[in-house]
Amino acid sequence: MSKGKNRVMIMGAAFAALAAALAVEANAEEAFDLNALVEAAKKEKPINVYDSTGKIVEMAEAFTAKYGVKATGVKVSANSQLEMIIREAQAGNVQGDVALITDAPAALAQLLPQGFVESYLPGDMKEKIPAAFQNPLAISTNANVWAYNTEAYDKCPVGNIWELTEAKWKGKIALVDPLTKSTYTDWFNQLEKHADNAVKEAYKVHFGKDLETAEKSAAAAWIKALAKNGPLVTDGDDPVAEAVGAAGQKEPFFGLLSSAKFRDNEGKGYKLGLCTELTPWVGWTYTKLGLIASKSASPNAAKLFIHYVLTEEGIAPQMKDGKLPTNVDIKMPQDEPSGIMEVADRLFPYDAATGLDDFDRREEWQDFWRMNYSK
Repeated sequence: MSKGKNRVMIMGAAFAALAAALAVEANAEEAFDLNALVEAAKKEKPINVYDSTGKIVEMAEAFTAKYGVKATGVKVSANSQLEMIIREAQAGNVQGDVALITDAPAALAQLLPQGFVESYLPGDMKEKIPAAFQNPLAISTNANVWAYNTEAYDKCPVGNIWELTEAKWKGKIALVDPLTKSTYTDWFNQLEKHADNAVKEAYKVHFGKDLETAEKSAAAAWIKALAKNGPLVTDGDDPVAEAVGAAGQKEPFFGLLSSAKFRDNEGKGYKLGLCTELTPWVGWTYTKLGLIASKSASPNAAKLFIHYVLTEEGIAPQMKDGKLPTNVDIKMPQDEPSGIMEVADRLFPYDAATGLDDFDRREEWQDFWRMNYSK
């Protein structure tokens, strides 16, 4: 199987199931005319583009230079994007014309049904974006992966996720605080809903016996045990990358972090290594949507930016950070630092069929983590 087809498979083919359930209409244009769109966009006001990565600044500048249509990239966390989009729409004062947002469950539960945003699929992209990612439009999938310090270890020191619940790793695991980043509680729910048997089997492989637990699922049992093992919880991926990858450590942390942070190996001299054989997964994925504010004063410029970000030129800055584009014609760069494409089939894929349940159960999973977490 080609890497392009494999990428589509692991990025979560069930994404379309939730979209169908919501009956959200994507605004696809069969007769797409890029030149006409550019001319229409040039007559409109400048646009702002929200994204949770600082790379959006570079992307917006390149877009402006290419088309002569002014765009400003604004780094805004997914949580803040949600609040800003809702408030701006309610006030009739749209500042963010395009939202590239990683909180797909919240967008599906709050933004699209209320008409605050629209999904737009350029007509010439219909054959390039798999149906699973068209409605609403997903521009990429992102990955969080387990990593180790290559200076301290010859190979990944962990072979099974259940090892992380053992005493030898107590207080030596680093990850983003699940109470502050909803993709983590979504991951918890995804594990329980779609991979409980795999978590249970991993327990048996590691301990040589069946899992016996009073918890409602094997996933809950693992999450509870992980929380009780006193991991270092941080407010973002940067502290995790430092705790795991900083050079000169005798006993570095083992951590879960965005694949984007592997760029710090060159930029900061870190020694991050990707665990490539971890059972049952080396990491997990989540989806980034590309949405347009319904009340944008510059709808054509916003559509043009969506088209741009679906091209290799447009998404390239984020591919260097291990983001996987949904456009199957785009190939990942050879110098992408994490090596994520080599383990794409070992990532736990996001299944949007339970996206609304992920959203509804966030508080429940946060309470579960809070109740069991100990330092």
